[in-house]
Amino acid sequence: MTDALTILGVSGSLRQGSLNTMLLRASGGYLEEPAAFEVHDLADIPLYNEDLDGDDKPASVSAWLRALAAADAVLFATPEFNHSISGALKNAIDWASRPAFDSVLANKPAGILSASMSPVGGARAQMHLKDILASTLTPVYPVPDYLLPLAQNAFAAAGELTDATAARRLQRYVTGFVAWAANIS
Repeated sequence: MTDALTILGVSGSLRQGSLNTMLLRASGGYLEEPAAFEVHDLADIPLYNEDLDGDDKPASVSAWLRALAAADAVLFATPEFNHSISGALKNAIDWASRPAFDSVLANKPAGILSASMSPVGGARAQMHLKDILASTLTPVYPVPDYLLPLAQNAFAAAGELTDATAARRLQRYVTGFVAWAANIS
């Protein structure tokens, strides 16, 4: 890894006003120079189809794979849909998981955040995402989960994180994640 860590932010929610996208953007505010942060939108990625997974992939898939390849680490923010991750996020990971055991996700450090309107905070989705990332050989930051329950109360209308305790926890998580990701060989 270089001194200037590049982190790709990925929200599993496609919704305008997504709490997870707001949490992801807030996390970018805690990165210190020279770290770079970019959020990648998954909205245009088609459903995985092996017939399309050749040399001439759909443009949105090629852009997704290039963004992952260029990043030193990935920070996922996942909503919880029916006790798991969103179909959009699973689909994007399916595209990125090829070829098996040698994909752009293999050995790419990852962190996981969750914001949820429920009091559980997305814990079950994080558990599933960790299992999925294990199958892609993606190491996950080994600390207690960052969960933001009742997240609808933590943000201002414009999307900034206003819950001081959640903000301190997020800053601690992001700072630790960056240090850990920079030290992964």
